[in-house]
Amino acid sequence: MFDQTSGHNKFKPILKASAVAGVAAVLFSAGAPLTVPEAYADAVHVDAPKVPGFADVVEAVSPAVVSVVVESDVQPVAQNDGFGFGFGGRGFDNLPDDHPLKRFFRDFGAPIEPQKPPQPRNGGPRPVAQGSGFFVSEDGYLVTNNHVVREGDAFSVLMDDGTEYDAKLVGTDPRTDLAVLKVDADRDFTYVNFADDSNLRVGDWVVAVGNPFGLGGTVTSGIVSALGRDIASGPYDDYIQVDAAVNHGNSGGPTFDLNGEVVGINTAIFSPSGGNVGIAFAIPAHLAQDVVNDLIDDGTVERGWLGVRIQPVTEDIAESIGLAKPEGALISEPTSDSPGAKAGLKQGDVITAVNGDVIEDARSLSRMIGMMEPGDDVELSVWRDGSSQMIDVKLGEFPTEDQLAASEGQSGPAESSLMTQMGFEVRPADDGKGVTVTAVDPNSDAAAKGLSEGQNILSVNNKEVASAGDILKQVEDAASNGRKQALFQVETENGSMFTALPTGSDNEDAG
Repeated sequence: MFDQTSGHNKFKPILKASAVAGVAAVLFSAGAPLTVPEAYADAVHVDAPKVPGFADVVEAVSPAVVSVVVESDVQPVAQNDGFGFGFGGRGFDNLPDDHPLKRFFRDFGAPIEPQKPPQPRNGGPRPVAQGSGFFVSEDGYLVTNNHVVREGDAFSVLMDDGTEYDAKLVGTDPRTDLAVLKVDADRDFTYVNFADDSNLRVGDWVVAVGNPFGLGGTVTSGIVSALGRDIASGPYDDYIQVDAAVNHGNSGGPTFDLNGEVVGINTAIFSPSGGNVGIAFAIPAHLAQDVVNDLIDDGTVERGWLGVRIQPVTEDIAESIGLAKPEGALISEPTSDSPGAKAGLKQGDVITAVNGDVIEDARSLSRMIGMMEPGDDVELSVWRDGSSQMIDVKLGEFPTEDQLAASEGQSGPAESSLMTQMGFEVRPADDGKGVTVTAVDPNSDAAAKGLSEGQNILSVNNKEVASAGDILKQVEDAASNGRKQALFQVETENGSMFTALPTGSDNEDAG
C-alpha cells in the first residue's frame, strides 16, 4: 500500500531542489542582478477626418483688410476709460478684481485703470473712433461705414503688417451707411472684389475679418442666418444676417464667402446686453457695390426721386379699396412740384408695380426708386378707384438734406423712414405748433403707447419738432447716445402728455 504521509515527505526535498536549481538557472542566464523593465503606453493620437477650414481664405484676404482710425478736432462727449467696452457697459477698470477679463488684461499688460483722454498732437485732431475697412482697388480706394467716419477730420489706416498710412475721405452715403477712403502710397495694395450675392443662401459659410475693440486682425466665422432683414435703420434696409461673432470695431469690415469675395459689409449688431449674441447685419454686396462705384467716381451718390409720401397698405386698407391682398405703397400725399405730382399721382393711389416689378410694401418702393438714376423713365402700376392704370414718370434728382428740411412736411423718404422706424406719419400742424399725426401702424409701439391719428407731437427729447426729419434726428441722437427710449411730448384732447417710444438702439452699430 502506498503510504501517503511518507510519500509526501519523500518528495519535499526533490521539489525544493528543483526550485532552487530553476532560480539559479535564470540568474546565470540573464546575469545578476535581475531587473524587470517597466511597460509604457503610447500617447493618444487620433487620425481624424480632414475637415475643410478657413485658413486659405483668411491668408489670402487679410492683407486687404485694415483698421480705420478716425480723429477729430471736436472733443468727444464721453471718453472711454482704458480698455472699456465702448458701448454703454462698465469699463474694465470697474470690473471686480477677480474678474477673469480684468485678470487677463492685467496679465497681458493692457491698461485697466482709467486713462486720461488722448491729447491733440500739436493742437491737432484727437482719436475719436476705430473701425474696419477693406481695399477694393490696388491704387488705394477702401470701403468702410459712414458711421465710422462721420465725426472725423483726419483718418489713417493700419495694415495687417503694422504699416500705417494717412487716408483722405472721398465720399459718404449716410442712407446706406457707406463711405470710401483713399490711401495715396507708392505701392500696389492687395484688394478684394464684391461677390455676386444673388446666389447667396441661408446656411452658407461666411468669414468676418475686422478690428473689434481695436484688437485688429481678428477673424470669426459663421453662417448666413437670414437674408433681406429689415432693422428699421432706413429706406434701403436689405441686410444679410450672420451669426459670425461681430463686435464694436468690426463696423466697415468685410464678410467673405469661401471664394474670398465680399458678400457683405458689417454694419450693425443686435445686442440687448451690449456684446455679441450671434446676430449681426451686413450690407449686401449688390447694394454696396453700386454705391461704392458712385462714390469713387465723384464722391456722391445720385438717386432717383419720385416725391411722394407713402405708407404701408394694411389688410384693412386693402379691403377698403378693393385690393386682393395688402401689398404696394399707399400715397398719403404727393410733394408739391415733385415728379410724381407732375405725372398725376394723387393722394390715395396705391403703387403696386414699377416697370412690371411687383411692389411688396412701402419700403420696397423706396428702395427700388432709390436705386434708379435721376432722369430715368419709369412705368408705375397704380391702383385707383377700384381699378389698375399705368402712369409714366420721369424721375427727378433726390433733394439734399437741406432741401428736404425746407420742404413742407418732409415728404418722400424722410416720411417713409419715420413710418418704418417709429410706426407713424406726420405733417406740419395747421397752427404751426409741432406736427400732426396722420397715420399710425396698429402693430407699432407708437400705437401700443396710445399715439393716434390727429394728435400733435410738440417736441422730442424736449426739442421742438416741425417735420418728420426733426423727429428722426432727435430719435437718432438719442440712439447714438445709448438711450433706448426717446421722450415725446404729445398734445391730446385731454391736454399735453409725455410718452417714451423706442429708439431701436438694440440694433447697435458694430463700430
